[in-house]
Amino acid sequence: MSTRTRSPSSPPRTAEPVTGRDDNGEEAPLLVESLADRTRQQRRERAVRTLVAVIPAYNEGLVIGSVVLQARQYADQVIVVDDGSADRTAAIARLAGADVIRFEENGGKAKAMMAGFARARELGYEAVVMLDGDGQHDPAEIPAVAAPVLAGEADLVIGSRFLDTKADVPAYRRAGQVVLNGFTNLSTDGGFATTDSQSGFRALSRRALENLTFSSDGYNIESDMIAHFAPLNLKMTEVPISVTYDVPHKHKKNPVSHGFGVLARIVGLSGYRRPLLSFGIPGLLLTLFGVGAEIYIFSEFYRSGQFHYIVFTGGFAALILGLMLVTSGLILNSLVMITKSTAAAGGDS
Repeated sequence: MSTRTRSPSSPPRTAEPVTGRDDNGEEAPLLVESLADRTRQQRRERAVRTLVAVIPAYNEGLVIGSVVLQARQYADQVIVVDDGSADRTAAIARLAGADVIRFEENGGKAKAMMAGFARARELGYEAVVMLDGDGQHDPAEIPAVAAPVLAGEADLVIGSRFLDTKADVPAYRRAGQVVLNGFTNLSTDGGFATTDSQSGFRALSRRALENLTFSSDGYNIESDMIAHFAPLNLKMTEVPISVTYDVPHKHKKNPVSHGFGVLARIVGLSGYRRPLLSFGIPGLLLTLFGVGAEIYIFSEFYRSGQFHYIVFTGGFAALILGLMLVTSGLILNSLVMITKSTAAAGGDS
């Protein structure tokens, strides 16, 4: 049996230098540092996180797994916020591949969404899509909703059920939405007009995520978000979406009480931002009604000798209430103007 030995005269084999082509097309050595820099850059590019879906869920064990699996086809990651569910919502969402935040007690949609947004900021995502966990929204429409944000054309994109005929929305919901849209648009002071202020299918840019500096409660978050972003000059737009109401766990909250709750919140917000409109105009109308009623009472008394006590009392009460509202509106408007002037002066300094 023979063995092969290296000849003493053979020099040891060294590694070939790493070469490439320079700007003139000639072969030139590549620096190790250059390769390392390129590798680090590639790793950084792979680490950029673009789109995350945030889904609030409350007792959605029957459908949350399907929603998560579909959303994962279009988002880099899915965050499910289990808002105190009594079923297996959290476990099923986790099995479907979602990053799950679980609350022991139900805190409402606004609290759940804010927790999901905070996690998205922490993970460094550039855009967020929020959609409901009950199956009403179609995850296949995530790219369409997120497109204006990803293209840098908008900071908030609202998926509207009323922009075309794809969404089969019941008549009572359409009627209620018209009222809520009107008051929401008033609260933006002309900065943005929405056709679907209560849509839970929307996308936010990184800039919008950094400006979620408002408090909200329950289902008011959709309107509060619009009213908060408008004076900050964040770009907002809408895209059409479809919706289905034939889901296993619908009407978690009575639509009528839900609507009145949101309306009360919007009216309060409008009164805070535009007191002269919210208090002054109703006060002026009541004052005119009261003056008209008193003129009618005294004219009838001098003509026929009859004095209508009930009409007199109602007219007098309307007159007093109207004057109080007008006065309150003027005072509050002055305070708002002073506050804005002080804020502007502080910003200039």
